[in-house]
Amino acid sequence: MSTDWKTLAASLFPDGHTVVEQDDFLTGTAQLDGDAVTVIGTTGHAAIGVEIALLQAQAILATVRQHPQRSIVILIDTQGQRLRHRDEMLGINSYMAHLAKCIDLARRRQHKIVGLVYDQALSGGFITSGLMADGCYALPEATIRVMGLAAMARITKVPEARLTELAKSNPVFAPGAVNYLQMGGVEAIWQADLAQQLVQALHQSSPQDRRSAAGLQRGGRSLAWTVTQAVIDHAGPP
Repeated sequence: MSTDWKTLAASLFPDGHTVVEQDDFLTGTAQLDGDAVTVIGTTGHAAIGVEIALLQAQAILATVRQHPQRSIVILIDTQGQRLRHRDEMLGINSYMAHLAKCIDLARRRQHKIVGLVYDQALSGGFITSGLMADGCYALPEATIRVMGLAAMARITKVPEARLTELAKSNPVFAPGAVNYLQMGGVEAIWQADLAQQLVQALHQSSPQDRRSAAGLQRGGRSLAWTVTQAVIDHAGPP
């Protein structure tokens, strides 16, 4: 059973918050371990169109301008980018890239950023939010995938039955929080005291990308870190 955002916010921020929802967009401020944090996110399996992408980017930039180095928490429940002709013609890819750049800017300005998948995270809506954070976490019931096996079969021309079989032993092909934990995309799966785990995640937050190394250590991605290091070694110092 999925967790609704109000219940989640109460668990994450027992000292109080002002998070509100409008048209599936979440925004507000919360008190955590004696400090104020900015909260943004989505709910209702939001399809990320140009409007929500801009609203999230605006909230990030406002925090950078008005509250230097304030921590940012991103609550994630999205079905991915909105698949409409209107959004495509407006250049939804550019809007989502803008959101990703704003999060990257905040990280470079020393804002600690933590993402939490509390319901579902799909496709570009996840790539430009949770996967741009310093660390991304998930609740046990979260659904995470970039592409469903049926769609993957259509794109790769590999029979869906074969992909289903591969998914049993290879997390790259399989959706779910546990598989993304194995691949390093998710840092940890949270249970019990969510507020304390969020505090710990922010304290441990680092701008260094450790996902490839984590994927290798956990057995979910055997080559990503090795290939990355080979490229770095070949390129040499800047």
